[in-house]
Amino acid sequence: MNKPQKTLPNQRFASNSLEDQAYGQLRRALVEGHFAPGQKMPIRRIASELGTSPMPVRTALRRLISEQALDVLPSGTAIVPRLTRSAFAKLGMIRAALEPLAVKIAASNFDSAMKERLEELLQIEQTARESGDPVQLLRADRQFLLGLYEPCQTPMLLAMIEATWLRRGPHFWDARWLIIGRSPSGSKHADIMRFIASGDFDSAARTLQEEIEGTTSYLLQRMSFVDDPVAPPRLRPLRRK
Repeated sequence: MNKPQKTLPNQRFASNSLEDQAYGQLRRALVEGHFAPGQKMPIRRIASELGTSPMPVRTALRRLISEQALDVLPSGTAIVPRLTRSAFAKLGMIRAALEPLAVKIAASNFDSAMKERLEELLQIEQTARESGDPVQLLRADRQFLLGLYEPCQTPMLLAMIEATWLRRGPHFWDARWLIIGRSPSGSKHADIMRFIASGDFDSAARTLQEEIEGTTSYLLQRMSFVDDPVAPPRLRPLRRK
């Protein structure tokens, strides 16, 4: 299935720096899957979409390359990473270590308002799954997880988690129909919320780890990766004259 064209998110930032604005918009676009794996990032076209000059975009791309959110071709052109099967598996292992840790650290900072917001997002996620809307499902999933981790109030840990999301975003978007078509869904968010409601954050963290590992395994079995062997072409039998 071809990837539909998506416009870059138009988000305003408190900073007056055009470079910071371009960086923030591109970062968010990568997390949300606005770019496909292997897609080139031509500076002038992106600048046109963002409504800015090439210089802020060039600087933003350099920052994203330094963060390993983007790769760079020998020509110097930035490109959205196409992960190998091994790299995708390792990315899942890193997420399975970092994200449950954020839940454990956040335990003492959860309040009733945060729990209520997560319950609302859980309902949105379930509705999106029932209606077959992968865009809303992935958005609700990101918002739920972000709401789960933010109370940890540990900027370094959150930055590391966001770094993994930058590389997972394009691949998760490509796999959106696999994710929404999975039966059973593999989502353990309802279980996580039950543990949080009872104050058992260790079980919530362990359940989140199981979800991340299960989703990684599921996608490894069903997705194609850049280093997968190419099947040889099927030969047609010769016709007798």
